[in-house]
Amino acid sequence: MSEARVLVFDLETVPDVKGFARAENMTQHPEREVRRQMGEKVARQLFQRIVCIGSLAAERVDGAWRPTSLDTPHAPQQDERALIEGFAARLEGAPQLGGAPQLVTFNGHAFDLPVLRYRAMLHSVSAPGLAARPYFDRAGSDTIDLCDLLSGQERHARAGLDELARLLDLPGKPHGVGGQAVGGQAVESMFAEGRHDEIAAYCRSDVVNTYRCWLRYELFCGRLDERKFTASETALADFLSTRG
Repeated sequence: MSEARVLVFDLETVPDVKGFARAENMTQHPEREVRRQMGEKVARQLFQRIVCIGSLAAERVDGAWRPTSLDTPHAPQQDERALIEGFAARLEGAPQLGGAPQLVTFNGHAFDLPVLRYRAMLHSVSAPGLAARPYFDRAGSDTIDLCDLLSGQERHARAGLDELARLLDLPGKPHGVGGQAVGGQAVESMFAEGRHDEIAAYCRSDVVNTYRCWLRYELFCGRLDERKFTASETALADFLSTRG
């Protein structure tokens, strides 16, 4: 059955130093020592704290895709629990809208979805929206992970979202972020400096780029012809222009 609604999403995270300290019996150690023990690379999914969840909703109208919303709630406007609850609520599909949407991500199966589940459990969040469809089933089609899909899950064929976007002549990440991995040192530094709006803008750019890469994939698969693809791109441009 052809999908009528999609929700493209992306997380921005920072290392959960206090959570790591609890897990590693280091609660009596200074925070800087705990952070050093975590290492400089991106922390494991278990020890990521969500500071922004970006999502773009779109629906299919007359064969073309049209965005209906683009949201990037973030800290400190909302705490982590509220961010997760808000996102899960978006997945509780209303029957009149065709049910829960299909998810579209980039590296979501390896990163975003495990982080969401770990953090929801940490905060004892009831999130039936995350179970509205088998989103965590890597073999299913309820979540389209473009990173997995385009590489065939072959490690040497994997590409980053920024380099894929630029290859396709899309904008890529905002200037100054430097193409760092989501949740890496760039976002961690921005968060420590209180640059929360910049993190939200960074997240928005990833969501929009993921959506445009997905549209290109839908064209490749023949689920969009050239006219509907162009109409979908135009609808996105019009939608973004109204948001400044």
